[in-house]
Amino acid sequence: MRSDGRKNNELREVQFTRGYLRYAEGSVLLEMGRTVVLCAASVEEHTAPWMRGEQHGWVTAEYSLLPRSTHKRNPREAATGRISGRTSEIQRLIGRSLRAVVDLEALGERTIRLDCDVLQADGGTRTAAITGAYIALADALNHLLREGKISSNPLRDYLAAVSVGLVKNEAMLDLTFVEDSAADVDLNVVMTGSGRLVELQGTAEKKPFSREQLNDLLDLASQGIACLIKKQEAVLGGVRQRTEQHGKKKKLILATHNRGKVAELQEMLDGLPLEILSLTDFPQFPPVTENGTTFKENAMLKAETICRLSGEMVLADDSGLEVDYLNGRPGVYSARFAGEQAGDGQNNALLQQLMQGVPREQRGARFTCVIALARPGHPTVAVEGNCRGSIAAAPQGDGGFGYDPLFIPEDETRTFAQMDRESKSRISHRGRALRKIKRILEEL
Repeated sequence: MRSDGRKNNELREVQFTRGYLRYAEGSVLLEMGRTVVLCAASVEEHTAPWMRGEQHGWVTAEYSLLPRSTHKRNPREAATGRISGRTSEIQRLIGRSLRAVVDLEALGERTIRLDCDVLQADGGTRTAAITGAYIALADALNHLLREGKISSNPLRDYLAAVSVGLVKNEAMLDLTFVEDSAADVDLNVVMTGSGRLVELQGTAEKKPFSREQLNDLLDLASQGIACLIKKQEAVLGGVRQRTEQHGKKKKLILATHNRGKVAELQEMLDGLPLEILSLTDFPQFPPVTENGTTFKENAMLKAETICRLSGEMVLADDSGLEVDYLNGRPGVYSARFAGEQAGDGQNNALLQQLMQGVPREQRGARFTCVIALARPGHPTVAVEGNCRGSIAAAPQGDGGFGYDPLFIPEDETRTFAQMDRESKSRISHRGRALRKIKRILEEL
């Protein structure tokens, strides 16, 4: 537990108060723990002289810390006659981030200026400013729509930002000032609702960090930003629905009948303009014989077979449990470990029997997942995700599927079956593989 009682992967309490200012075209007061930012959007019916005649608008931002937003009074920058390098950097970041999700041509030759004033600072002020400014911007654009000054909403997606860091070698989400000050690595992440990155600002304060640590921090940030965007959706609603109407959704078939897998995959792919189907929607397709000797061979075999039968884009996975004590078994035979017609209960019972009496230090195991994406007329691509852990002495939990009741991931005391779907997806083999394939889908 952290000083404020949160788990490492939890956001602070977030609250949006829309329409906080009477005269601004859009405004919101964002409270994120003890960090409080007031964001106001002002519409100006002109652009800068250097942009005139360019047939598009502009979105820009200004940022400031109020004098007593911090423990000690900060002099007003206006009194010094110039803004600091930090302030200049942050307001450019806010402007760049917001422009990434706005169709500037649809805005017309006008400027929307976002004023982000920090009333109280307890870490994460720049990321909170971006998250709040998006709400103010959305309200200002809705104002222009109501006034008939624009014919369609220029917003293309949601946008939010959050800080993550390594504090005493632990990855933490949404750092407070105290945590940020003590962090070995500090990373600010800006991301869209569809999961695409807009900007990363990362620094190793004491020693360099690894690519693996960076990936873990990005996964943690992605989880936090997804939560923030859900809150934005609850406040605003409709932005993603409007943007998705600009293009017809493509079909994506998940090559499985497993309802648990389908639910996990659908949740992870939420936000992409896809119509997601499964093999349940195609009862006429014959079963695919999985006779490959590796996870990759089986995943590609399923994806390519269903792609050929359907003429649609297909996602297929093959995953399994590799137990150290059993020399990597059951591996590719995980689903039929106890026999061709065996169910999860029988497979788990056989694994328990084989592991009976095995000491804790020899109960290591690894879940592996390979996901293949097949498209008509294109080479099949495959990605892999892994999750290390150990085999429990007895089943625990009633969630998940497969060997989830017996698998305890590293740095956890719970089995997969005891974890909620969001927590499991963040660290699971399937979640890690799917985040890789999701990036490929986004590019398509």
